[in-house]
Amino acid sequence: MRQHSLDKLEYPRAISALLNYTVTYLGKKRIEQLQPIADIAIIRRKLAETEEASRLLARGAHPPLPSLEGMEALMALLGTGYVLTEQDFGHLAQFARSCEQLRQYMAAKQTEFPSVAGYGMSMYDLKPLREAIEACVDRGRVVDTASPDLHKVRKKIRATEEKLQKRLESLMSKLSDCLQERIVSRRDGRFVLPVKREYRKRVPGAVLDESSSGQTVFVEPSELAGPQMELSELRFQESREETLILARLTGEAESYAQELSVNLDAVGYCDFLFAKAKWGLAIGGIAPELNGDRVLDLKEARHPFLAAKPAPLDIRAGEGYRALLITGPNTGGKTVALKTAGLLTLLAQSGLLIPAAEGSRVAVFQSVEVDIGDGQSLESSLSTFSSHLRNVIDILAHAGPSTLVLLDELATGTDPGEGVGLSIAVLEELYRRGCVIMATTHFNEIKEYARVTEGFRNARMAFDEETLSPLYRLDMGEAGNSYAFVIASKLGIAPRIIERARTIADRLKEGRGDAAVPPAKEETKHSGSRADNRKSERHSQGRAKSEETKRELAGRWSVGDLVFIPHLRKPGVVYRLPDEKGNLIVQVQKEKIKLNHKRIRKYIDKKHLYPGEDYDLDIVFDSVENRKKRHLMGKRHVDGLTIERSSEE
Repeated sequence: MRQHSLDKLEYPRAISALLNYTVTYLGKKRIEQLQPIADIAIIRRKLAETEEASRLLARGAHPPLPSLEGMEALMALLGTGYVLTEQDFGHLAQFARSCEQLRQYMAAKQTEFPSVAGYGMSMYDLKPLREAIEACVDRGRVVDTASPDLHKVRKKIRATEEKLQKRLESLMSKLSDCLQERIVSRRDGRFVLPVKREYRKRVPGAVLDESSSGQTVFVEPSELAGPQMELSELRFQESREETLILARLTGEAESYAQELSVNLDAVGYCDFLFAKAKWGLAIGGIAPELNGDRVLDLKEARHPFLAAKPAPLDIRAGEGYRALLITGPNTGGKTVALKTAGLLTLLAQSGLLIPAAEGSRVAVFQSVEVDIGDGQSLESSLSTFSSHLRNVIDILAHAGPSTLVLLDELATGTDPGEGVGLSIAVLEELYRRGCVIMATTHFNEIKEYARVTEGFRNARMAFDEETLSPLYRLDMGEAGNSYAFVIASKLGIAPRIIERARTIADRLKEGRGDAAVPPAKEETKHSGSRADNRKSERHSQGRAKSEETKRELAGRWSVGDLVFIPHLRKPGVVYRLPDEKGNLIVQVQKEKIKLNHKRIRKYIDKKHLYPGEDYDLDIVFDSVENRKKRHLMGKRHVDGLTIERSSEE
């Protein structure tokens, strides 16, 4: 499926809705990768699984899906030589416990819900790994019993700390007047006493820190240095022993890498499956019957993303006819009908339940091609018509016998006559290729074409003329009305204008060319009143005035006059005298140009050019403009301008 079609039919919005029902990162990944498929056997299996999962959830069941917290990073570290931390093993143990719970839950549902339970039963038993982790790590800490050596080291640490504690209490009693307060602090893991700065020299030892005010220094007493060193050595041995234990557990976890991967995939798929089922329940979805016969029969279909409660639609195409033309008023639901048919087809081919009634049938298509909406763009210099045309070109490049084509508002954005012709030609081509077509239009010519053409069917969106509101019901077999006059009247357009509009529309239907002739002109055309006579007199007077103007101009100009044309900055020769509007024909460089007498200036009168002689206009023009191209016989000088005559004269 092309991304353009998915976007126009709001398929990404369905993906976003599904993501809200997932609880694991693997479930989210599967939802994000979801695409319509064209293998009818696989689609049937996926729909059956989703429908089974929805029945399980409808009973109030809550499958114990693991959250997979920390598992994504943990799985990426296995086999890299990295030693897992106590926190990592806490996540791993929790995952193993959750897998056991999910397996037990699915085992109890295996008889009634075999397909869904099969995914849970496919998981490996991770109890040995969990027990090994719990024997060594508890609440994010390696336990004393993880190894005998760790147990010995920690026993020595506790004894050394007790010895240090007794010495500190003794020192605090002896140096109580030197201390800022009777507490024991730690700096870098070593015990220190808070000594007043002025008594620093009375307490032998090393200063490890001081307060922000500088009034207190933290001193490690000298007599504690030995035990402190011993304790640090024991701490190092403890850390080394813990690392050995964690490394051993990491190796054991890596030996379960395959089992962990399989269990993660199973949990991710269960999350994906239950997310589809939850959304199906939310929209009241059912598993439609699938067919490869290009038959689409949706009963009480509803668009899942309409804000208000949508009115159910019955949409049929492909059985006895493959092209459905939907007509009706604006805001009547035509585009919603197209989007509903297209989106529900995509959802079904993705293994998702669709909001429709039982018994609905959906055809499996290789592709769904869409031209919906006004894609005009100022940035791309695309008009409405250009945008539609570009989409149609793309559709024609991809359409085949297993294609559902959805076309909204045929013949819009250009001359209605040409738009209708182009739309019908496109419909014919798509039908010839075997496509299933659903289209909307307002044009009567396309409605009539669908009525008389085999394989085409009209449908209309029902409309209540009294309440001026659409009924959002698709009536099959009849062409609808756009109800432009009814809507205009209800909204307050004057009755006189409505009646005039009806008259023009009726005449256009009859094919009369004078459909839009104003009433006043019609009366003039068909009456013999005195107004006609006055008009005739005005025309006669106008013609007489024009003839007078023509004669006046003819007296000022003569054929053969040499003129100058300022806006062209070129000379020319008068070829034809002015008409009643004052327009002359002037020959300029072998080209005859029509110019108004006000835009030219007489340069030389013809009598000064060739007084008393006959001449040919082409020869005169050539002698002025192209005297280098002909054989010259002589020269004359008139008012400083050299005029040359050719031998042809």
